[in-house]
Amino acid sequence: MADTTPVVLDRAQVKKAVQALQAFLKTKSTSDALFLEDAQPISLLFTLWMVPREAQSIRIPLPHGQRPDTDEVCLFTRDEPKMTSDQTQRFYKKLLEEKGVKNITEIIPYSVLRTEYKPYEAKRRLLGNFDVFLSDDRIRRRLPSHLGKHFYERKKEPLSVNLQSKHLARDIQRVIQGTYLKVTNKGCCCMARIAHAGMTADEVTENIEAAVQTVVAKLRTKGPVMKLIHIKSQTSVALPIFTSDLNQLSELEKIKELARKKRGGKDKKEAEKNETENIKQTDATSEGKEEEEEEEIPQLVPMATPIKKPKLEKPSKEKQLEKAPKPAVARKEGKAPNKKTKTAGKTDSKAKRKVPKVK
Repeated sequence: MADTTPVVLDRAQVKKAVQALQAFLKTKSTSDALFLEDAQPISLLFTLWMVPREAQSIRIPLPHGQRPDTDEVCLFTRDEPKMTSDQTQRFYKKLLEEKGVKNITEIIPYSVLRTEYKPYEAKRRLLGNFDVFLSDDRIRRRLPSHLGKHFYERKKEPLSVNLQSKHLARDIQRVIQGTYLKVTNKGCCCMARIAHAGMTADEVTENIEAAVQTVVAKLRTKGPVMKLIHIKSQTSVALPIFTSDLNQLSELEKIKELARKKRGGKDKKEAEKNETENIKQTDATSEGKEEEEEEEIPQLVPMATPIKKPKLEKPSKEKQLEKAPKPAVARKEGKAPNKKTKTAGKTDSKAKRKVPKVK
């Protein structure tokens, strides 16, 4: 239960607004109104004081059914093991007849939905043929990838039902005739369908009162919640049925101040924790530095880098000619020592060879 201020509706004012809306729908002279006069939905528009922090989906049970009996309902079921698609369809038809469910017009197994309704045109045709879609809660998470975004844009997403329930007829009737309110965290306005144009004024007012009380009770907010409540149809102007007092602004400001104080206390505690952690870190670093200073640090010898030899410049042609010796001198100087060496070698060899004979 949410800690919120109660919303008190003026029943007479609500009934007047409902009667005015019904008179507008009857007197509308368009071709669409002639065929859709009884089936046109009536919705409640809620305007909140603050944007909710979390998204929420609220289920709203209604005392009177908000859909006409002429609405066609489609049920998506799972594939039963060891059964074909036709056999599963017959199995669930028999089950619904035994439980007393009579408002289901067609049953589509999951395998049929995945194969026959895969093209875009088939999905659009399916969307236009039925008013309400139900699904077995065991396959609820698999359907969005096969249905597409158009079911959710038109607000015809399948509603989950437990087909294994003992009171199946009652549960299906509550899901079909009840309604849902989707509260998002992106804005302060949300809308829910609560009646249709073919209902009486008393039935519509009772549905409005029940819907407002359940929404106020189940919203996850504190303090005043409802700022404005309007009733409208698809083609009409929104008629106000509830307006909050301006005194609720002071309550909202008090709640905001308390939240700020709590946040400020948390911020102070976090700042103190950060300071203590910083002090501990500085002490640890200083102790580490002292220990490093006390220890002897070995001296590091730099490695000798290889010395590159300087490139020798090529001497010019003039210098090469100057340094080069003359060819004649070189020959004379080279021949004389060669002869001496040859003769000397020969004499030595002969001296060695001459051995005196022993008598």
